[in-house]
Amino acid sequence: MSKETPSAPQSGERKLALGELLHWLVDDGMVPAADAEKLARNRKADRTHPLVVIGEQKWRNLLPPGKQLSVEFLTEWLAARIGIAYFHIDPLQLNFGGVANIVSKSYAERLKIMPVKGGEGEVTIATAEPFLTDWVKDLERILNLKIRRVLASPLDINRYLPEIYSLANSVQLASKARAGQVIGVQNFEQLVELGKNKNLDANEQHVVTLVDWLFKYAFEQRASDIHLEPRRDIGIVRFRIDGVLHQVYQLPSTVTNAITNRIKLLGRMDMVEKRRPQDGRIKTVSADGDEIELRLSTMPTAFGEKLVMRIFDPEILIKDFTDLGFTREQTALWNDWTRQPNGIILVTGPTGSGKTTTLYSTLKQLATPEVNVCSVEDPIEMVEPAFNQMQVQHNIGLNFADGVRTLLRQDPDIIMVGEIRDVETAEMAIQAALTGHLVLSSLHTNDAPSAITRLLELGVPAYLLNSTLLGVMAQRLARTLCPHCKATGEISEETWQELVSPWKAAKPAQVSVATGCLECRMTGYRGRTGIYEMLPLSAEMKKLVVRDAELSKIKALARREGMKPLRLSGAEKVATGLTTAEEIIKIAPPLD
Repeated sequence: MSKETPSAPQSGERKLALGELLHWLVDDGMVPAADAEKLARNRKADRTHPLVVIGEQKWRNLLPPGKQLSVEFLTEWLAARIGIAYFHIDPLQLNFGGVANIVSKSYAERLKIMPVKGGEGEVTIATAEPFLTDWVKDLERILNLKIRRVLASPLDINRYLPEIYSLANSVQLASKARAGQVIGVQNFEQLVELGKNKNLDANEQHVVTLVDWLFKYAFEQRASDIHLEPRRDIGIVRFRIDGVLHQVYQLPSTVTNAITNRIKLLGRMDMVEKRRPQDGRIKTVSADGDEIELRLSTMPTAFGEKLVMRIFDPEILIKDFTDLGFTREQTALWNDWTRQPNGIILVTGPTGSGKTTTLYSTLKQLATPEVNVCSVEDPIEMVEPAFNQMQVQHNIGLNFADGVRTLLRQDPDIIMVGEIRDVETAEMAIQAALTGHLVLSSLHTNDAPSAITRLLELGVPAYLLNSTLLGVMAQRLARTLCPHCKATGEISEETWQELVSPWKAAKPAQVSVATGCLECRMTGYRGRTGIYEMLPLSAEMKKLVVRDAELSKIKALARREGMKPLRLSGAEKVATGLTTAEEIIKIAPPLD
């Protein structure tokens, strides 16, 4: 070994050294000795934490599967090698109020230790220096608690250590402030700039800090909804990520109320009124500089006002249909429908199945300068300058039917009706199609054929449906497997049959399975894709659309003519390794 070879491990009370880390990596066959020697020579006097120094090299592990040696990966490897528990700091799982009370901020920053969990007679403290242990006995004596040391990424400790103390301080001071004493006047399109609120008194500033932090983490975690839920003594904060709710924080009731009031103010809602539901909206900017809209909805509950914020990312409007999950055949059929000069296209599915995204993405593509695109919605989901949007106002008697009636006098080419809920709206939409307009709308049904029988049940004459309906598309959103951790596996015959029965479809030899990693919050899934069922109205199908139409006959003919049910569309995505059979079985109605 040359004299430049990384030094062998030392012993005793000391800081982690770059040389010993490199020595271990070479010993474990993870890094070439030449690269380790070169780094040890070049960064000998560097005061940066050695795990960060090695992580910056972006080396790939020589051992299969050849993952990049990130700081997180190296921390987990080191923890296993020296026999100390590894801990990933997830800001959404930290009870920052509780952990900040364990040790003072100055003490924690001096020793670079971070309390992460309190328990019965024990407290868990994260460190990035596993060989500095003198503080443990001192702290155990002071706290009269057993200390469990865990190893965490130095980058996470540096980032979250000041943050937990800052947030705990904001919660504490906001608790003492009068709930509701919050600020400002905003207009509908004013931008809420996170972290840039000036001229606030101390109590207001703490609430503003908490609201900014709530938005910031929701955007970072790709949440689609934020729930602020009052309970008897506390407030619960939950994020919906990839369609699943995760509880992330508990806050004192007074702080929850103050946050709710602050958000209501930003959304131009009546802060004093807490007895009736209200709607509002906020436009803000993410850390990456992207404008993001939030739609607000409050609801009075037994313990106070519940607030739900739906987050709309404008990026979805830029996606093409392939990104949304359409196959090539589905894209061609959808384009064929939407290029017709007149007629009705329906998108169906339950709440949260992506209908709005599909309609907005379609309108965005159709809204050229030569075309007048108008919509009537309840409420307007995303404000989009490319088309003219009108909101239903029930309090003044402006419903969907009246909205469509108004739009017809606005010289439209394409009309979007947010939802068909009654016969009056359905008849106005059909009237618009008959008079030479392309109409897109949504409906709540389980599958595409059910949309036809639903309209007939509402009282729409069959002959009008036959002359205007171009096609119906049902859709669902399925969670996609995390690309960072999905693994190859097999699917049992029973599961495959449950997915495709009674249809005959060959079981794939191999599929992808969910495993779970930090990137996907250990769920195994990251992101969602659409699955679609498309029903065109052929000449044969129109013969079945009569006043007493039988749904079973419509379904049977649709499938004979090539309509692929939701389950089969999902099965194709399972076979290509995009999602799992369990996910499709959960979201798509069974075949019959």
